[in-house]
Amino acid sequence: MYFEGSSNVTLLFNFWNVHGPAGMVLSVFVVLLLTVVYELLKVWKITVGKQKSSPNTSPSTAMSFSQNKQSCFATVIKCQEGSSSLANSPSEVSLTPTENTDNAADSSTAAKRRRWILHCLQTAIHIVQVTLGYMLMLCVMSYNIWIFLGVITGSVLGYFVAFPLLNHT
Repeated sequence: MYFEGSSNVTLLFNFWNVHGPAGMVLSVFVVLLLTVVYELLKVWKITVGKQKSSPNTSPSTAMSFSQNKQSCFATVIKCQEGSSSLANSPSEVSLTPTENTDNAADSSTAAKRRRWILHCLQTAIHIVQVTLGYMLMLCVMSYNIWIFLGVITGSVLGYFVAFPLLNHT
């Protein structure tokens, strides 16, 4: 087998039968777009994998408040100079956040559910990516130089557009 430059080719299915230059240009454009989508799927799968492996980015608000070292009433307490009645008052004590163990258990369950959903999404993306990759391989195996150049050009464009997006995630 060798590459040929004719405008008559059957791609993937019997109904995708190309006859003439206009059909070839349209087929090359479709194959180019499919290859760009393939490259975008690769980046999307990597992005989902990063989200799945990262720790929970939304901690409980109560825990984040309790980690704050300085109280918002610190300036008022300092102004009292020697009077510790404000520091020990019930209103001040009621404002200090406490950790809730129920929230920790709920966030753990939510984190597991989130990881499971992201894993399912990543699996679905992988299925689409592999299927599309084999379809593009079969297009190249038609040994038509124009279809081959469409796949190569689509891969270059897809890589150029998609992979800088990885730095923004």
